[in-house]
Order: sequence, then structure tokens, then C-alpha cells
Amino acid sequence: MTPALHVFDMDGTLLRGTSASLRIAEATGTVSAVAELEAAFVAGLIDTAGFAVGVHRLWSGLTSSTVAAVFAGAPWLSGIREVCADIRRRGERSLVVTLSPDFFASLLLAEGVDEVVASRFPAVPFVAPIDPAGILTPADKVRVVSSALFRLGVPLSRCVAYGDSLSDGPLFAHLGATTVAVNADARLRAVAGAAYDGDDLLAAYAIGRSLLSGASAAPVDGAEPVGGLSAE
Repeated sequence: MTPALHVFDMDGTLLRGTSASLRIAEATGTVSAVAELEAAFVAGLIDTAGFAVGVHRLWSGLTSSTVAAVFAGAPWLSGIREVCADIRRRGERSLVVTLSPDFFASLLLAEGVDEVVASRFPAVPFVAPIDPAGILTPADKVRVVSSALFRLGVPLSRCVAYGDSLSDGPLFAHLGATTVAVNADARLRAVAGAAYDGDDLLAAYAIGRSLLSGASAAPVDGAEPVGGLSAE
């Protein structure tokens, strides 16, 4: 069997019900200011680069110890390490692609994720200015995944993605049926191959494996894993 690539979104997916930016805002006392940036983004007044420039300015005093503490206390789905270990055991690869800052997302490498691609920020504490060209957009998720598939020699049909919101929409449209909407909004569910609601990544991953093997996986709400980890 040809190895597969498993692509995970972070904010709202692995990190349930919140985002790295919101958690850092809570830790730095910048919640209202970050909320204003998010409202401007939703209204189309700024893009992802504009949002990044804004938080870079707000978090001028951010330290690596604060980032580590925020990461450790965040509401992650259970089973991340177990899922990554199973992927490696099968000779496959895991990839996190997120619009959030790389100084936060890269900490997932210690949880067993093989590769993380995120928006490039200067090292914390910030001394250097931010380069807007390094900030990802939803469309970049397709570019990043396509590049990884080519580099790894994995066909498109052997890639499964897990996401929660419209920022994952372009990638879900690109992959088609091998997509799992995790605790997702209705718009992403409508285009996903299957859906899962709950706190266990192992269950969502089992659904993803069943999609790769061609098994039927109906949308579920906190149900038992489809097919189990032995699927495929």
C-alpha cells in the first residue's frame, strides 16, 4: 500500500474551540485588541498579513517562556501523540499547516508531528520586524500540501486532511472526499468527506483512515471511531 500524508489544521482542530492568537492574547492582556483585529479580518478590512502585523505589534514583550506555558495549558485534543506514532509506524507522514505563528505551532514537533508549516514570525522576544510575505493565507494550504506530496512521492488520493473552518476550504476542495471536518462549522461540513465532533483525535483519525481505504464513513457526532486504528 502506498504511504499516506495526513494533514492537520491547528486552530479549532487540534486546538479545540480556540486559537493560538486568542490564547496568547489571554496570557498577555491583549484580548480586546486582538478581538478588534479579528473583527477587521472578518469584515475584510485586513488580510492575514495585516492581522499578523497587528499582533506582532501588540506582543512586543512576548517571551518564549510565556509561549511554552500557553502551549502547555491549551485545550488540545487527546490522542495527538498516539496518532502521530501510528502514522510513523505505518511509514507515513504527518503535517500541520496553520496560518498561526510558527513560534507557537512548531512546538507540535515535540508531540510527534513530522513537519509543521506556519506563518513565519521573528523569534520571540520580537526584535526584528515581521515580513508580511511569510504570512500564510488559506490558499497557501493547497500550495504547501501539493509541494509536500510531490516531495514525498505521495499521490493526491493518499492524502487526508483534517480541519474545522473556511480557512480549510480551499484544501478540502482540492482533496475532495478524503477530508474530515473536525468540530467544524456547517460550511466546511458541507464540503467534507466526513465529520467528527469530540475531543479525541484518535476517533477523527480512524475516520480519515477509513476514507483512505475507501470505506464508508458517515458524519458522526462524538461516536466511536469508524473502523478502528487497524483500518486499512
